[in-house]
Amino acid sequence: MPMKRRTIILGGGALLAGAGAVFVVRGSGSGGAPISRHSFDWKASDFRSGGTAGISGALPEPIFRAEPQCTATLAQTLGPCHTSDVPIRSDVTDGVAGLPTRISLRLVEAATCKPVEGADVEIWHADARGVYSGEAAAMCNADDAEARSTSFLRGRQISDANGIVSFLTVYPGWYPSRAVHIHLRVLVGDRELLVSQLLFDDALSDLVYQGHPDYRGRPVRATMNGGDTVFSSSDAARFIFDFEKLDVGVLQASYTVGIAA
Repeated sequence: MPMKRRTIILGGGALLAGAGAVFVVRGSGSGGAPISRHSFDWKASDFRSGGTAGISGALPEPIFRAEPQCTATLAQTLGPCHTSDVPIRSDVTDGVAGLPTRISLRLVEAATCKPVEGADVEIWHADARGVYSGEAAAMCNADDAEARSTSFLRGRQISDANGIVSFLTVYPGWYPSRAVHIHLRVLVGDRELLVSQLLFDDALSDLVYQGHPDYRGRPVRATMNGGDTVFSSSDAARFIFDFEKLDVGVLQASYTVGIAA
């Protein structure tokens, strides 16, 4: 049976993956605060709601773009919402609601393109309300005792022989002055190789926040990728996930992380 064709949305177009072929259809970005303005046939109702409950582990393998890939990912600030003692786990949700999202990262050596096997990769991000879990700075979950006592949307994985880790999570919420993002940290042994952050397409965030039942009750967000307080507008486009809608209603977000020597 031939492999079903899948469409991966890039920062500037769509990558179509089918049996025996990969095609790149290029588009153009836009200036100003929104880095990209894609048009989708999707509706928010095409995605699952409520979180990751009921999703099997039999999701298709993530697809990573062929180019560019051997480029060092720039470091970004750790931020005030990092915590210690994060568990190794593939589903990081702790049952919180949201659009189910699988985040897949491929780690490569920037100089050689060789996969980085055995790296300890940690992610963390806010929930649909824009709140972080754990004993972090007060700005991360002020006056939310329940959030401070839990560890939702935090987890670690060890990269495989192909340098890949995947996490089941939910689409991040927004909070003032920041674009929609996740944090990541990469270590090998006790050596920290990278601390950075990754962004989500502006148009995709609009689709989610305006129509998905787990998000649409919040006010309209004010900060697009180009107006973020951490990323410069010239750098932001380099940090945006590629993504696709899987048949089971899960969002797949993928990114190749280049590790500098």
